[in-house]
Amino acid sequence: MATSTQQVVQPSSLLRQLGFISATALVVSNMVGTGIFATTGFMAGDLGDARLILLVWTFGALFALCGALTYSELGMNFPSSGGEYVYLTRAYGPTWGFMTGWVSFFGGFSAPIAAAALAFADYIGFFFPFFRQASAAYVVGSGEYSFKVGGAQLLASALIAGFVLLNCLGVGRTAKVQNALTGIKIAVILAFILFGFMSGAGDWGNFATPAVRTSTASLPVQFMISLLWIMVAYSGWNAATYVAEEVKNPERTLPAALAVGTALVAALYLGLNLVFIYSTPLETLKGVVAVGSLSASRLFGPNVAGLFAALMALSITSTVNAMVTIGPRVYYAMAKNRAFFPIAAKVDPTWRTPVAAIIAQGVCAMLMTLTPFPQLMIYIGFSLTFFTVAAVASVFVFRRRPDWRQLPALNFAYPLIPAAYVLVGTGMCFYGMIWQPKASFSALGTIALGALVYRYTFKPTAPSA
Repeated sequence: MATSTQQVVQPSSLLRQLGFISATALVVSNMVGTGIFATTGFMAGDLGDARLILLVWTFGALFALCGALTYSELGMNFPSSGGEYVYLTRAYGPTWGFMTGWVSFFGGFSAPIAAAALAFADYIGFFFPFFRQASAAYVVGSGEYSFKVGGAQLLASALIAGFVLLNCLGVGRTAKVQNALTGIKIAVILAFILFGFMSGAGDWGNFATPAVRTSTASLPVQFMISLLWIMVAYSGWNAATYVAEEVKNPERTLPAALAVGTALVAALYLGLNLVFIYSTPLETLKGVVAVGSLSASRLFGPNVAGLFAALMALSITSTVNAMVTIGPRVYYAMAKNRAFFPIAAKVDPTWRTPVAAIIAQGVCAMLMTLTPFPQLMIYIGFSLTFFTVAAVASVFVFRRRPDWRQLPALNFAYPLIPAAYVLVGTGMCFYGMIWQPKASFSALGTIALGALVYRYTFKPTAPSA
């Protein structure tokens, strides 16, 4: 009988093809996108002070790093795809695991994909005003309950559809595109920061000039609410854990990718915000979605601004692609354990990708492009924070196990790092429910619906490690 030392891989399983660079690229691409390119303008009105804006971004970076370090330990012990679904199921039971996967489908991936695609449309709107969100041809309803249909929604949906097709055709090809887009994104941001300060027509006096606040909440309360926006910007720090089953040497690669990716993005975010404020007074930034285009126009004039607007739009596409890649791996992991619709676990025998899960998420994201942008961001921030807090808290449960492997970095002043994340995240959700009740309770409604669907539809098993 012949023997072989080669690994036998079933055609229905995923392959470990992603190394440190690809995993880190997923983290960076999933983080750098909608949040940094489209939220500072809203915070200019909410906070009205440049120092507070920079402080909230710095605080968010430390918060994300605490989460990334904790997730590194979780991923090291559970090197399988699924992220929070795996951790919460093993810590609290299958109901929690299902709910986090259910919410991931709507608030964790479909909604962020829609938000990033809409931000892309606004940057393209620099050249073609038809594609701006403000130029919607049809509006149904009013205010926070309105739905918009126009050029922005059409372009955003076309972008999503293109990346859905790419992701169906294989993770190896997708990773190459992702690495290239991530490289372009980092180069664009570094160039924008460097040339913005070296040759841009900015004014350091903008940092000392306040804006008239548009928020009626007190500054401490608004600071906590603004962190929900920041969490959308930093949310990708956990990206690599969702594709852990396709990562080479996950015990070593995951912690490194999460930590390096988060630290790199934090530095880029602070640099970008310094340039945004240096270029434009806060009063002018208020309510602007495409803050990068506005800043480039003021720094370099309309001709050079057009180049940066195009490059920033291209940068946002990597965020869309990263989330189109990552999300279906969560549903795949859930479906394998009978905790999601069975078709999500089917892997195409030729392309070795969960095609049905990719398409379903893409369709949902296209529908969500009809939602008002600010409410979409709060909905995302609340949903993500709620379950990442629960996942970080699970480390207190797991560390009671005798065979649990501890991450040395997390042992620093333990339990300071995970406890800080849990306390701050809980405060963000609390203030979100009080001051942004419509979007926050929509997120809670999605969670409750998930519990009902689980209760009456699925009979999951424990996820495999």
